[in-house]
Amino acid sequence: MTEKRIPPDWWSKSLAAVLLGLLLTYGIIGLFAWFGPDNLNQTLSSERTLWRTQFNMWMLPPIWLLIISFSFMFQTGLRAWVSLGTVNLIIYSILMIHWVL
Repeated sequence: MTEKRIPPDWWSKSLAAVLLGLLLTYGIIGLFAWFGPDNLNQTLSSERTLWRTQFNMWMLPPIWLLIISFSFMFQTGLRAWVSLGTVNLIIYSILMIHWVL
Protein backbone atom coordinates (compact mmCIF):
# COMPACT_ATOMS: atom_id res chain seq x y z
CA MET A 1 0.00 0.00 0.00
CA THR A 2 1.45 3.35 -1.00
CA GLU A 3 1.44 6.20 1.43
CA LYS A 4 -0.36 9.31 0.23
CA ARG A 5 1.23 12.55 1.27
CA ILE A 6 -0.36 15.93 1.63
CA PRO A 7 0.98 18.29 -1.05
CA PRO A 8 3.50 20.65 0.61
CA ASP A 9 1.74 23.87 -0.38
CA TRP A 10 -1.53 22.81 1.25
CA TRP A 11 -0.12 23.75 4.64
CA SER A 12 0.65 27.28 3.50
CA LYS A 13 -2.72 27.54 1.73
CA SER A 14 -4.47 26.32 4.88
CA LEU A 15 -2.66 28.78 7.13
CA ALA A 16 -3.32 31.64 4.72
CA ALA A 17 -6.98 30.67 4.52
CA VAL A 18 -7.44 30.43 8.28
CA LEU A 19 -5.39 33.43 9.39
CA LEU A 20 -5.81 35.92 6.56
CA GLY A 21 -9.29 34.60 5.83
CA LEU A 22 -10.42 35.44 9.35
CA LEU A 23 -8.98 38.95 9.10
CA LEU A 24 -10.62 39.35 5.71
CA THR A 25 -13.95 38.21 7.15
CA TYR A 26 -13.72 40.79 9.94
CA GLY A 27 -12.92 43.45 7.34
CA ILE A 28 -15.90 42.49 5.15
CA ILE A 29 -18.22 42.56 8.16
CA GLY A 30 -16.73 45.91 9.17
CA LEU A 31 -17.44 47.30 5.71
CA PHE A 32 -21.00 46.07 5.92
CA ALA A 33 -21.38 47.63 9.37
CA TRP A 34 -20.11 51.01 8.16
CA PHE A 35 -21.71 51.16 4.72
CA GLY A 36 -24.71 48.85 5.12
CA PRO A 37 -28.23 49.87 6.07
CA ASP A 38 -28.41 51.81 9.35
CA ASN A 39 -24.71 52.63 9.18
CA LEU A 40 -22.78 53.25 12.39
CA ASN A 41 -23.42 57.00 12.34
CA GLN A 42 -27.15 56.69 13.03
CA THR A 43 -28.87 56.41 16.39
CA LEU A 44 -30.70 53.10 16.59
CA SER A 45 -33.25 51.69 18.98
CA SER A 46 -32.04 48.97 21.34
CA GLU A 47 -33.99 46.32 19.42
CA ARG A 48 -32.48 47.41 16.10
CA THR A 49 -28.99 47.48 17.62
CA LEU A 50 -29.40 43.93 18.92
CA TRP A 51 -30.67 42.72 15.54
CA ARG A 52 -27.77 44.34 13.76
CA THR A 53 -25.18 42.99 16.18
CA GLN A 54 -26.56 39.47 15.89
CA PHE A 55 -26.64 39.66 12.10
CA ASN A 56 -23.02 40.77 11.90
CA MET A 57 -21.98 38.09 14.39
CA TRP A 58 -23.74 35.27 12.56
CA MET A 59 -22.36 36.30 9.16
CA LEU A 60 -18.81 35.52 10.29
CA PRO A 61 -18.83 31.69 9.89
CA PRO A 62 -20.36 31.51 6.39
CA ILE A 63 -18.08 34.20 4.97
CA TRP A 64 -15.00 32.70 6.62
CA LEU A 65 -15.84 29.20 5.38
CA LEU A 66 -16.32 30.50 1.85
CA ILE A 67 -12.91 32.16 1.95
CA ILE A 68 -11.32 28.99 3.33
CA SER A 69 -12.98 26.89 0.62
CA PHE A 70 -11.92 29.13 -2.23
CA SER A 71 -8.35 29.49 -0.89
CA PHE A 72 -7.53 26.00 -2.12
CA MET A 73 -8.08 27.17 -5.69
CA PHE A 74 -4.86 29.20 -5.60
CA GLN A 75 -2.04 27.57 -7.55
CA THR A 76 0.54 27.98 -4.80
CA GLY A 77 0.61 28.81 -1.12
CA LEU A 78 2.63 31.95 -1.81
CA ARG A 79 -0.03 33.20 -4.20
CA ALA A 80 -2.68 32.58 -1.53
CA TRP A 81 -0.72 34.59 1.05
CA VAL A 82 -0.03 37.46 -1.36
CA SER A 83 -3.58 37.63 -2.74
CA LEU A 84 -5.37 37.41 0.61
CA GLY A 85 -2.87 39.83 2.16
CA THR A 86 -3.43 42.35 -0.63
CA VAL A 87 -7.20 42.13 -0.31
CA ASN A 88 -6.86 42.58 3.46
CA LEU A 89 -4.73 45.69 2.97
CA ILE A 90 -7.30 47.16 0.58
CA ILE A 91 -10.27 46.47 2.84
CA TYR A 92 -8.59 47.73 6.00
CA SER A 93 -7.34 50.81 4.13
CA ILE A 94 -10.94 51.60 3.15
CA LEU A 95 -12.04 51.15 6.77
CA MET A 96 -9.23 53.38 8.08
CA ILE A 97 -9.89 56.10 5.50
CA HIS A 98 -13.58 56.07 6.36
CA TRP A 99 -12.81 56.11 10.09
CA VAL A 100 -10.45 59.10 9.75
CA LEU A 101 -12.85 61.07 7.59
